[in-house]
Amino acid sequence: MKYVIILLFAFLLVSCADNSGDLTADEIVDKAIENAGGDRYNNAEIDFVFRKRKYRSKREGGKFQLERIMTDSTGNEIRDILDNEGLERYVNDSAIQLPDSLKTPIGNSVNSVHYFVHLPFGLNAPAANKKLVGKDSIGEREYYEVKVTFSQNGGGTDHEDEYLYWIDTQTFKVDYLAYNFETNDGGIRFRKAYNPRIIKGIRFVDYQNYKYEDLSTPLSELDSLFEARELELLSVIETEDVEVTLGS
Repeated sequence: MKYVIILLFAFLLVSCADNSGDLTADEIVDKAIENAGGDRYNNAEIDFVFRKRKYRSKREGGKFQLERIMTDSTGNEIRDILDNEGLERYVNDSAIQLPDSLKTPIGNSVNSVHYFVHLPFGLNAPAANKKLVGKDSIGEREYYEVKVTFSQNGGGTDHEDEYLYWIDTQTFKVDYLAYNFETNDGGIRFRKAYNPRIIKGIRFVDYQNYKYEDLSTPLSELDSLFEARELELLSVIETEDVEVTLGS
C-alpha cells in the first residue's frame, strides 16, 4: 500500500510539472512574433512587390501607413494609402475623393496583402482573439494549433472570418495557416509556407495556396486533408524584391 501511494504521489508530481510547462495562445503567438522579427516590426519600413504591384509599410510605434502603388492602363500612378486615420487615394500625387462604397473594399485589399506578408506580427492586433485549440503533427513536426478570430469592434468588415495557425512547438515558426471567408460566396484556404528568408532580422515567406470545396469543413481538419493530398493547389503567392529599413 505504501508503495502504491509513493507511485501515485510521483505521478501527480510529474503531471503537475508537465502542466506547468504548458503555454497559452498569447504566449505562443508572442514567441512566434519574437522569432520572426520582434520589436523590429514596430519601427520598420518594408517595401516589396506582389503581383507586379509595389507595396510599402511604415511603422513608428503605434502609427502605421500601408501603401499600394500601381499604374493604370493610361499610365497614371495610383497610390492607395491606409493609415490610422483611414484610406486616401492619390493619382499622380493629387488626392482624389473616393465614394464610401469603394473605401472599404480598397482598404481591405491593401490591408490583406500587408497582413499576410507581415505575419505573424498582426496576430497581436488589439481586435485579435486567440485560442489554443491543441497540438497536431504535419509530417515529422509537431505544431500548436492557434485559432484567431477578430472582434467586431476594430476587426474590420471581415471580422467573421476565422483563422488557424500551425506554429512549430520547437521553433515557433508559422509553417501553415488556414482561413475561411464569407465574401464572394465564401471559401476555405490552406497555405503552406516555403522559401523562408531573413531580411534585416525579419522573416518573410512565400505560400502555396490551396482550396477545399466543402465549406463546412473545420479548419482543424485541413492539415490531415493536406497530407492526404485532397486539397487543390489554387495559386502560388510570392513576395518579391523585399527591402527593409529599420528605424532607430
